[in-house]
Order: sequence, then C-alpha cells, then structure tokens
Amino acid sequence: MRLQHYFATASLLAACLVGTAAHAAEKVSWNWSVHGPSRAFTKGMERIAEIAAEKSGGDFAIKIHYAEAVSPAKEVLDSIKIGAIEGGIMCISYAPGKAPLNGVLDLPFLPFGNLEIQKQVHEAVYKHPAIAKELQQWDSIPFFSALLPQYEFMGSGKAPKELADWKGMRVRALAGLGEAMKTLGAVPTTVPSPEIYTALERGTFQAASLPFSYAHATYKLQEVSRWYTYGMAPGSINCPLLLSRTAFDKLPAAYRTLLIDAKADAYAAMIAAYKAADDKNIPMFVAAGLERITYAPDVRTQFEARAAKPVWDQWVADMAKRGLPGKEVLDVVLAEAKKAGS
Repeated sequence: MRLQHYFATASLLAACLVGTAAHAAEKVSWNWSVHGPSRAFTKGMERIAEIAAEKSGGDFAIKIHYAEAVSPAKEVLDSIKIGAIEGGIMCISYAPGKAPLNGVLDLPFLPFGNLEIQKQVHEAVYKHPAIAKELQQWDSIPFFSALLPQYEFMGSGKAPKELADWKGMRVRALAGLGEAMKTLGAVPTTVPSPEIYTALERGTFQAASLPFSYAHATYKLQEVSRWYTYGMAPGSINCPLLLSRTAFDKLPAAYRTLLIDAKADAYAAMIAAYKAADDKNIPMFVAAGLERITYAPDVRTQFEARAAKPVWDQWVADMAKRGLPGKEVLDVVLAEAKKAGS
C-alpha cells in the first residue's frame, strides 16, 4: 500500500510539474499605448489589463504606456502595423485619412441617448466587414470602444450665449463636430488633447471641445477658461482600442477568450468612472467661477437641424467618392441606435 501510495503521489507531483511548465510556457507580455494620463477614458483598457493578469495568474501581462510614451497619438495604427506595440487607443479623427470609414462614429448629433446605447452601436459598427477591412491594412482589429461622453466647450473668449456668437470664433473641434461648428460660422482646428491647454492659454483658439466633464478637468482647462457649455451635446468621437491582428492571432485560445470576456466588466468600469468624474468636476467648475452657458431646447434643435443630416449627407458623398460604403455603415449606426432604444 505504501508503494502504491508513493507512486500515486509521484504521479500527481509529475503531473503538477508538467502543468506548471505548460502554464509557464504561455507567458505573454504586451504593450499598449494611450495619449494623456490615467483617467476615466482609460479605465476600460486598464480593467482589461487587470483582468488579464488576474485570470492568467500574472502570465498574461499588459503594460499600458501613458502620455504617448511609446507611440504618438496620431500614429497608433502605424505603430501597430510595424509591430512596435500590440495595441493602443486611436482616436480616428486625429488622423482621419488613415481609416476614413471609421469616421462614421465621429458624425455630429448621432442618436446616442446614453453611453450604453453608444456602446451597443460602436460594437455593431466594429463588426461590419467594411470597417474590419479598412483596419486590416494596418494589421489592426477594433476590439473595444473607449467610449467618450458628449462633447462640450470650455473657453476664454466672449461667452457664446447665442448660436450667432460662435461666428468667427476659432475653436478646437474634431471631425464631424468641426463640420457642425462650421455651420455656425466657427473656424475649427484639430489639436490633440495634450496640446489644448497651452493653445487655449496662448489664444491659438478661443474655445475647446472635449468630452464633458472628465476631459476638461483631466487637462485642467478650467484654469485657463471663463465659461463652459452645458447640454449643447453636439456629438462625440470614435476612439477604439485597437489590437494587433498578428499578436491577437498568436495568443493562446484561453487568452483570447479571456480578453473578450473582460469587455463587459471594462465597459461597466469606464461608465462608472465617468459618473464619478461628473460628481467631482461639476462642483469644481462652479467653485472656479466658470460661467455655465445653457441653451434652451429649441436653440439646440435649431443647431441640430443645421448640422446633423446635412453633415451626414456630405460625409456619405465624400465616402462614395472614395469608393467606400458610407451610407451602408451610417444606416447600421442609425438602425442599431433605434434598436437600442434611442
């Protein structure tokens, strides 16, 4: 009996050692890039990295590099393509020519009633074959949406209490939002988020749009501003967490499943972080003495009528000139938003 017990114990120990060796052989280290510091915007990718480490016992390690330390914000697609990083957040509007069809989610006044609806629509768009094909040339897959709340403006110039006050104002406004502001006579410019504070302080432009309220506070715009809009809600932009297709395909199947399963938890963490940011930041803006500019519902409706469908139609026409199915993907956005209850 003792001999049988010895062999049984030895067999069990050997099996454990083999299992440990196999597990150790699956150690993977990835590098992800994101512009700016850790903030509500990064909570989703941070949660995915945490879950990867937790579920793999530390064998699947994802290091997040902040403040463009390993890739410029405009060059995340390039960095993935050359294998410099395994993933990163890329705001499509920072370099719209690299993935123009993905700009459908940058259009102004899309019917996103809340971040849950926005999430559902983004996920549906990312699954569209034309979207996947466009990113495939960069060896990238759109894995997760770093959802952004509706944009609002902060500024240091004359407060735009009427829509007419935007005429001639230089503003930081990206993609479709920039086109929307043009309909008010504003002059939009594209500047990456980390550069906004200095540009606003120097008067390069008079107002800057960012996702309210977390991004304004993240970049401390309240320090160089006198007012902010509230409820203007002209739209948001598309900033997917892109993964290297090559790196993803090389992952052990268990790790691929682990990443996919982590998305629900990551979305919940990010949305909760945005709410916590509002609870903290809005009182801070009041304490800083910033004037809140709130437009009456009928004024916002006027803005939407001038800047929604006309800008959408122009975007569809521009995509058609490139031979891209803009109308098809825009129809997906609108249908999915309706399905989600928006």
